[in-house]
Amino acid sequence: MADTNHERNLNMNVFLALLRAMRPKQWTKNLLVFAALIFAQRFDDPAAVETAVSAFIMFCLLSGSVYLVNDVVDCAEDRQHPTKRYRPIASGQLPIPVALVAAIVLAPVSVIGCYLINAPTSYVAAAYLVLTLGYAFVLKHVVILDVLAVSLGYVLRAAAGATAVGVVISEWLLICTILLALFLVLSKRRQELVGLEECATAHRPILGEYSLCLLDQMIAVVTASTVMSYALYTISERTVREVGSNRLMYTIPFVIYGIFRYLYLVHQRDEGAAPDQVLLTDLPLIVNIILYGIAVVVILHFSP
Repeated sequence: MADTNHERNLNMNVFLALLRAMRPKQWTKNLLVFAALIFAQRFDDPAAVETAVSAFIMFCLLSGSVYLVNDVVDCAEDRQHPTKRYRPIASGQLPIPVALVAAIVLAPVSVIGCYLINAPTSYVAAAYLVLTLGYAFVLKHVVILDVLAVSLGYVLRAAAGATAVGVVISEWLLICTILLALFLVLSKRRQELVGLEECATAHRPILGEYSLCLLDQMIAVVTASTVMSYALYTISERTVREVGSNRLMYTIPFVIYGIFRYLYLVHQRDEGAAPDQVLLTDLPLIVNIILYGIAVVVILHFSP
């Protein structure tokens, strides 16, 4: 009986380690799947909402499988990192064979699940899988392509949400997505370079190809481009036609504040190495996001 309980506890510990290795906190990135649903004003369509939720779940499983592969590949480097060494795979809590088997099962299941939604969504899911695996093995070692690959992952999430509910996502919204993603990724690279100091290249060799000056220049370009692209999106002919007015431009201050607040956290608080944690823990940023969401919903669904 004692052996049975011990085995059960061991299995439960491995399961919990597996769940942590799939990084549920970072599944917030998959919320981009709902962007098309909201901006296409389909939020009051129960069938569309159900489809978007299904796509969100599939992408959580898909991204989780890629995180498992990535952590197996980066296991040696993670053990040298002050915080990543506590990850389940790097710390030995999750055996590598278990992680690989889970990834091999979850990845195709997720793509098939997307196919059950519709074929285009499965194509986007497959493209996301190829891109992220390419990043894990090759692209993360190529300067500039490393940040572009991560940013394109955000775009594919938004595209999957659009194909799932059967809408054509705005080109401006896709541009805004990749620029905002680049802003977050470059800010993360900067914080890693600052926080890890001389150990930076030991953990992530590609950081040796960057400097604070280069990253600050890239971030400045992306910041200005993001704000301008979003502003142009709100007043574009297609947006005005679909919304029925140009009132979406009133949400621009929320976007500006959010970006400037994040820059403040990166430069003054030395945060930004984990964007998902910043977005979930910084109260002013959380309030700003909530107010932005409320403003968008009101403008899209309740404005005369």
